[in-house]
Amino acid sequence: MSLLRRKLNFYVTLILLFSGKLFAQQVLWADKILGYSSEYRNNDSGQGFRSKQILDEPNKLPDFGYSPCAWQSAMPDGRNEEWIKVGFKQPIALKQIAIAENFNPGAVTRVYAYNDAGKEFLLYDEKAAPIPVKGRMLHVFSKQENLIATSVKVILDPSKVAGFNQIDAIGISSGTEPIEAIINVAPSSLKDEKKENLGKAINSKGQEINPIISADGRTLYFTRADYDGNTGSPSKQDAWVSTLDKNNNWTEAVNLGPPVNTSGDNAIIGVSADGKTIYLINVYLPGGGLVYGLSKSFYTKNGWSFPKEIKIQNLYNENEASEFAISPHGNVLVMSVQRKDTEGKKDLYVSFIKEDESWSEPKHMGSVLNSASDENSPFLGLDNKTLYFTSSGRSGYGGGDVFLSHRLDDTWLNWSKPENLGPNINTAKHDSYFNIPAAGDYGYFSSADNTLGREDIFRIRLTPSIKPDPIATVTGSVFEFETTTPVKAEITAKILKTGETFSKTTFEGETGEFKLILPLKEAYVITASQKDYFSTTEDIDLVDETGFRTIRKNLYLQPVKPGQQIRLANNMFTQSSANITATSFQELDRIIGIMNEYPEMEILLEGHTDNQGDVRKNVKLSEDRVLEVKKYLVTKGIGASRIQTKAWGPAKPIASNLTEATRQKNRRVEFTILKM
Repeated sequence: MSLLRRKLNFYVTLILLFSGKLFAQQVLWADKILGYSSEYRNNDSGQGFRSKQILDEPNKLPDFGYSPCAWQSAMPDGRNEEWIKVGFKQPIALKQIAIAENFNPGAVTRVYAYNDAGKEFLLYDEKAAPIPVKGRMLHVFSKQENLIATSVKVILDPSKVAGFNQIDAIGISSGTEPIEAIINVAPSSLKDEKKENLGKAINSKGQEINPIISADGRTLYFTRADYDGNTGSPSKQDAWVSTLDKNNNWTEAVNLGPPVNTSGDNAIIGVSADGKTIYLINVYLPGGGLVYGLSKSFYTKNGWSFPKEIKIQNLYNENEASEFAISPHGNVLVMSVQRKDTEGKKDLYVSFIKEDESWSEPKHMGSVLNSASDENSPFLGLDNKTLYFTSSGRSGYGGGDVFLSHRLDDTWLNWSKPENLGPNINTAKHDSYFNIPAAGDYGYFSSADNTLGREDIFRIRLTPSIKPDPIATVTGSVFEFETTTPVKAEITAKILKTGETFSKTTFEGETGEFKLILPLKEAYVITASQKDYFSTTEDIDLVDETGFRTIRKNLYLQPVKPGQQIRLANNMFTQSSANITATSFQELDRIIGIMNEYPEMEILLEGHTDNQGDVRKNVKLSEDRVLEVKKYLVTKGIGASRIQTKAWGPAKPIASNLTEATRQKNRRVEFTILKM
């Protein structure tokens, strides 16, 4: 169990229905170690097998079996007794002790309880002997009257039960209903939904794992091994792809071929929101070899480019396997690796992209997510805060189970308690590589249960409780304003209220549309920019949206040339005043940027109003507004001599003044490039 979770105050209430009445008993799990005879340690186990693994609620039960998330003594089959003493958060009127013997049960020979004064009470005294089960929850019921207990000591006789004797957890209760381990299943998880094998177009007698579904849900990349059609040896992994046809059936999977697939192990770990970038395991060397790391490949008119290395500071892995997940915005990387500070085996780490496009040193994501066993196959939902991963270090249905957790802050180190996705996904075998498209309608995953081969790819329809928060996808193209010719451009999405850049992508012109993934409950400014063009912006308001949306938004760029007139946002000023709104400074900063880029540029600022009210006052208002814009530009370093102004009032409308909506178009500021 984890150090962080040791600090949590676990109160588990068991609800019992008896004789038509509702009863409750309080259960406390041990939250401190008061002493122990020995604990198993080695360099490869991290915090596994140590005394602290007995703390908090069970991490193995109700499943049984050997686990690094349980306490075991230093040596098996020792002649001397072994013992461990644990304390609890508060005293309790003790009626029951539960000892989770997850592996080689039967070695417990005595159990003591202690009150506040340290007085010892022997509650269990039996001869140790092997029992014909894999594990059990040993229940000890107290016959001692008025025992207010604060701690428990368990003594084992290892010589009587061969092999290591593991204990997963110790709990106490004020009631007599037998304490049982509970799997922390996500609320309202899947009940009627059934998983669907994707069939022979995807799955073979080999191994199919790691489904990566595109944001639009119509392209499925996956990893295939033990298959004769792979590029190298059949035992090596290759990346394969399938698409949905017009009848929504998956087409026969196709090997991606070179340069993505080589004679070594190849796999796709993520795809960008627009589908134009894939992220790959390993670094591709020019001579054809592979070394440990990550790469990315870009889609061009000639197919996928030769993979380019992703440089991650101090990346290493002490395990033979690793898995990675890239955030939908391409700026956060979650990885499953074994490093010197792991809880044990593979843990989840996070890395962030830096200004030079390299990535920060992996940082451990904390012991709420990580256990002394394996955490692997992470996937970040497109809301950028729901994390799915497989763990064998917490109570589940067996093998490795898929869990979800929600990010609680922007450090990426604080997470909610992981929730099991339930028995419709998780089985007694290994289940992993959960992945979800933007619409959140299906979850795709790999399982070794009920397959055509070693492992297959399945999908299951999702319920709201286990979906990521809904998002919007914004798609479109970028054109030159006058000619409607496609223009290659960089697309950024900034959060309106903070100006923070949230996501970036590019529009290539030749290879389809741009696509952005935007979480709801925010307003955004979408900007398209390219050298020799004046950037353009569009607002996307998702504050009041509640469900998945697809938004189409084409953007138009105006070339930077003498005589070019550019209209600024209509909402630049507060009503009937010359005060510039805070959100408009971003737009004015674009003017500053282009004037700095072209130091000889001179411009004419022109102010316009609608025809409501006194004409002279409107002319004065338009004059005040252009002077306020000029003042802002000058304070930012633009020479005043480079800026001319003209106030027109209502004289040059571009729309009818009959309605408020059309009048708003007439209340505007324009600038014209006079010279460059």
